[in-house]
Amino acid sequence: MRRLSIFAAATTAIAALATSPVTADDHGEVPLSAEDLLAPYYAKLSKSVELPVAPANASLASDAVITRLAFGSCNHQLRSQAIWSKIAAADPQLFLFIGDNNYGDQRWAGDASLGTLRDAYGVQANTPELADFMAKVPMMVTWDDHDFGFNDGGANFAHRGWAETIFETFWNSSEEVRSRPGVYESRIFGLEGQRTQVIVLDTRFFRSEFDRIEYTPDWPPLGPYVPSEDASKTMLGDAQWNWLEQELAKPADFRIIASSIQVLTDAHNYESWEALPLERAKLYEMLANREESGMVLLSGDRHAGGIYADATPETKGEMIWELTSSSLNYSFSSTERNTAREPDPKRLTDFISEENFGLIEIDWDNRTFTMSMRGSEGEERVTRTVEW
Repeated sequence: MRRLSIFAAATTAIAALATSPVTADDHGEVPLSAEDLLAPYYAKLSKSVELPVAPANASLASDAVITRLAFGSCNHQLRSQAIWSKIAAADPQLFLFIGDNNYGDQRWAGDASLGTLRDAYGVQANTPELADFMAKVPMMVTWDDHDFGFNDGGANFAHRGWAETIFETFWNSSEEVRSRPGVYESRIFGLEGQRTQVIVLDTRFFRSEFDRIEYTPDWPPLGPYVPSEDASKTMLGDAQWNWLEQELAKPADFRIIASSIQVLTDAHNYESWEALPLERAKLYEMLANREESGMVLLSGDRHAGGIYADATPETKGEMIWELTSSSLNYSFSSTERNTAREPDPKRLTDFISEENFGLIEIDWDNRTFTMSMRGSEGEERVTRTVEW
């Protein structure tokens, strides 16, 4: 039987405290959390290790009028990086890297230093294809579970603060992002009448644990999670919700909102906003009450993608559009198989499963936006143009 080292076992035990109930002791004092217990260790560790840093990134002026934006997710640092040149050839003004930007999660290895995560970023720091791309195309970045550090992890991940430090150091996050917990961010580009607001959400740092399906021999083929009506559970956390409401009240003509996990679909039991329906309804209501603008949602995570649309009472009948793009270099199956395996009335296209990236093109004169998925050679796979 393989044994963990004493240190690994200890840190695993500490991490387990993150999901334990917090109760007062006999003297009325609340015990320290796992993160509090680990804080001295990380304070010392941060002074003794050199964290990897991404290649230099081009910048985009705040008055730039965006007409073309690309995005992608699920990029394994040890697989081919050839797709970066194809994305650059599409000539986007901005690229959104929306999660699973590397695969450094350690599962239950028990390494509080997150060595596997730091190693994954280290590989990316020395990837010439990524360096060439970043020199040409400005980027905004958020994370998903694998570059957060724990598969399907959320607020119960005791090492999340250290993972955030690694992320923000590598991607050279803005002072605004570094000033608060989580990695969410918003920027507005362009001039009045042609202003694009780009919002990247953090669906990891604050997220409550999802409810799981009880194991049975006929384990469901489309994921382990079930929707929870527990009002105490959160997707974004109070601070990020308040921030998002304020951001959506800002004047903008078009909004691009990126969530690492899918929003609209109800067709599977993997991670998605469907797992917390009260939180999704809250998001829909907030979007419906935004300062008037066009809007599209972007998502990743699934190692497949397509174009989705839905209108609900919470959106006041407005059709919400979502483009899911995944993965950049880590496909698991074929489009034919996945489309048949996951029927979805909200998905308007095949479920594209080969390597891909997403593209949003804005036509300011005609007030339309075009969503498309491009394959690994830059070829168009699916497309849809929408008026706003």
